[in-house]
Amino acid sequence: MSQILIAEDEERIASFVAKGLRAAGYAPFVVGTGREAHDLAQTGDFDLLVLDLGLPDQDGFTVLRRLRDARNAIPVIILTARTSVTDTVAGLEGGADDYMAKPFRFEELLARIRLRLRADGAAGAGEPVLAHGDLALDLRTRRMRVDGRDVDLSAREFGLAEAFLRNPGQVLSREQLLSRVWGYDFDPGSNVVDVYVRYLRRKIGADRVETVRGMGYRLV
Repeated sequence: MSQILIAEDEERIASFVAKGLRAAGYAPFVVGTGREAHDLAQTGDFDLLVLDLGLPDQDGFTVLRRLRDARNAIPVIILTARTSVTDTVAGLEGGADDYMAKPFRFEELLARIRLRLRADGAAGAGEPVLAHGDLALDLRTRRMRVDGRDVDLSAREFGLAEAFLRNPGQVLSREQLLSRVWGYDFDPGSNVVDVYVRYLRRKIGADRVETVRGMGYRLV
């Protein structure tokens, strides 16, 4: 299981990312300062670092520079509210492997994490094809096969399908699906999950996704 270090001082965002990574099969660990991020990244216990630039004691650029100066090659994905071209270029030229601006969608962050872990040959980065019964979801081509036939999915339908196939038989609440597929800045009162579950059922079969009253949905 890949160990992911998250350096983020905004508790809501850190909790959201950690929860999503845990559901995707990773082992996240959250710190809120640059010093902790640097020291833990240096231990060699982590496979990837998600790094906020606006940390309270020393900014992410400093953490990144210190790691690269020490010949530490841990993959680093910068996650920040700074969106200027100057900051993006500085981050990438400073040794970051990727750069994402807030607000962000967890689905995209997860895809970038998987890409970096695969590129570095890390174990536990996830299987290229998720399968359950006669359902198969190819994470590289983003295509689904249902009982031997190809099915086209929208981005949100793909995100739902991936969440279900990573947790077959497990009840996933609407809140879990909202945060996993739509991102951390969601409206908890929205019925968008129910709408997209209906869309997904039309494509893969209504009896494959079970409604668990008062709890959520489950892939059966």
